[in-house]
Amino acid sequence: MQMTDNTIFITGGTSGIGRALAEAFHRLGNRVIVSGRRQTLLDEVTRANPGIEAIRLDIADPASIASAAETLIRDFPALNVLVNNAGIMPFDDPSGPIDDATAQQIVTTNLLGPIRMTSALIEHLKRQKRAHILYNSSVLAYVPLAGNAVYSATKAAIHSFALSQRFMLRDTTVGVQEIAPPWVNTDLIHKSDDPRAMPLDAFIAEIMTKLASDDEEIVVDAIKEVRANPGAGEHAMVNAFNADMIANPIPVAA
Repeated sequence: MQMTDNTIFITGGTSGIGRALAEAFHRLGNRVIVSGRRQTLLDEVTRANPGIEAIRLDIADPASIASAAETLIRDFPALNVLVNNAGIMPFDDPSGPIDDATAQQIVTTNLLGPIRMTSALIEHLKRQKRAHILYNSSVLAYVPLAGNAVYSATKAAIHSFALSQRFMLRDTTVGVQEIAPPWVNTDLIHKSDDPRAMPLDAFIAEIMTKLASDDEEIVVDAIKEVRANPGAGEHAMVNAFNADMIANPIPVAA
């Protein structure tokens, strides 16, 4: 994608990868609008980064998405980049009953949210001379983490959706890229400084370099082997990955 002269809207832009992407794009001179549910966090981002703008959005609420899209199209007519970043990552255990309300919340936020947000803006984006849609998926789209089964499934689904949308937009001015982060040291679960987690600044630096390309998927070098299609070895690979995670679990807040 072109990295400058954009008007960029980022969902879930008040913390973690979303905020770091917003600040990185802002430093390049782009006009950046972030969204989130909590006004206090939106105010914190805009105070720390003069020039970044903000709107409130609950990505799990279709009415909030529609309202945000209306505001964006009206107030930011040059909007040409959508970054679908907002997401949640509760733990679960598919060996037993999964709380239905939590499962619905994950699916609504991580899968339906990006689909609805993109749908609300797609005709506007298609009218731009140059536009881009970014999806923040996960390495877990390819290698599911058994203790986050529903989360991993939503990321696999958004990967599939991006593949389909990219094909269907092939003759338009809208490009589609997917960012597939590894475990990054953010507060998505718990910012633990675990040595297995990639530092956020290192992740953003590598991602921003790789986004300036026509690559369909943006993966950091550290997960290239995991991303490679394991084919018939998929089951053994996933089992080994999860056995290691059970032996060395992700630390969580008390």
